[in-house]
Amino acid sequence: MVRLGSALIAIFAVGSASAFAPASQHAVRSTHVLQMTTTEAKNPVKVGVIGCGRIGIVHLGAINKAPGVVPIVVSNPTVSKAEDAAKKFGVAKFTGDAMDVITDPDVDAVWICSPSQFHADQIKACAANGKHVFCEKPIATDLAETVEAINACNEAGVKLMIGLQRRFDPNFLRVRRAIEEKEVGDTIIIKTCSRDPSPPPYEYVKGGGGIFNDMAVHDLDMTRFLAGDDPIEILAVGSCHIDKSIEDLPGSEAFDTASCIVRYPNGVSAMVDVCRQSSYGYDQRAEVLGTSGMIATDNVYPNTAKIYKNNYTGNADMPFDFFLSRYFEAYVTETEAFCESLVNDSAVPCTGIDGLIALVMSLAADKSAAEGRWVKFSEIIEQVYCVNPTECSLIANDAMFPEGFKPVGDIKSLNEIVVPDVDQKKEEGFADKFKKIFG
Repeated sequence: MVRLGSALIAIFAVGSASAFAPASQHAVRSTHVLQMTTTEAKNPVKVGVIGCGRIGIVHLGAINKAPGVVPIVVSNPTVSKAEDAAKKFGVAKFTGDAMDVITDPDVDAVWICSPSQFHADQIKACAANGKHVFCEKPIATDLAETVEAINACNEAGVKLMIGLQRRFDPNFLRVRRAIEEKEVGDTIIIKTCSRDPSPPPYEYVKGGGGIFNDMAVHDLDMTRFLAGDDPIEILAVGSCHIDKSIEDLPGSEAFDTASCIVRYPNGVSAMVDVCRQSSYGYDQRAEVLGTSGMIATDNVYPNTAKIYKNNYTGNADMPFDFFLSRYFEAYVTETEAFCESLVNDSAVPCTGIDGLIALVMSLAADKSAAEGRWVKFSEIIEQVYCVNPTECSLIANDAMFPEGFKPVGDIKSLNEIVVPDVDQKKEEGFADKFKKIFG
């Protein structure tokens, strides 16, 4: 069996080591002395933000709250939105062109909060200009483009962090700590659920990639985060119960409800359920059953007040109404974590590989629901072929290979031609590490 982590490394490889462009061909990273101590830091981490829509505004709020991090430029195609955001958060410069942010000589790192279809090209542009990157998920809407974008950063020697903010939520972090410290023994079953207060508009669902890609991906990533291991295969189903108007959409875009079972090593299984409507508020929970106990999280409420009446006893108010309020502190924490990795030149806590695996998991779930069977994650990975690190394509869509002549790589022969990221390159014995992984 090919493990997911090892197989993912394979798709970063090419036919020979000479195909890798030397790092000297890329722009040199900013030489600013990064400092993150107080909001009055003399040399703060200076960032630019691309995209001033809903998620961009959330990140600007988190950036302003993080100590020693200063937004100096924002962009949005509708320049009035950029101007409004600049005024609201005290940003000195605004523009309608994302490249103005990417090429700004004073910017240390770029936050990419634009629509998903622009992420890959903007990540590549950041890499070419020596800028560190924080990118909202997904890295790209296409698996091959995802690989290209990650490799562009790896070759340029810039850090890339993916915004999977639930990893920084104190509730889920407490569950992970319980697993790591064996508070409930060895893990047997992981469960997560994610249910939105109300379904999104038809226009949001159409072209969004389906419920596994635009919604369940966070839960699938959380099962991997809690399991602390790479998954093996997945079984997924979906249905429509709430918004019948989406039933004419293709694939899993027609689902407003879905469930997945993910198999992990050592017999551990994870169960995920997602639904686009919950009548009782934003429902975000996790549970882990172990050999000597169980740990579970509850929904988060705006206060701890309880009310006691003759016909009701419980929370005085409903849970937080959506992810913007439910996870705001997690956005701040992930901002601090990324900037600390820049200041200390340490590994980012949520890497491009983490983003890639989350995408692979959602694509495998989509395939499983469409075909009604268990799908191994290696099936998804094997669809990508790279002629060099930043020129990849999906084999299924590549006319250059006649049927029956698709390239098949030997994973064990690839350990010398993997593109390591900037933090892996600093590790002693990197080659020995991957030689051990590949056998």
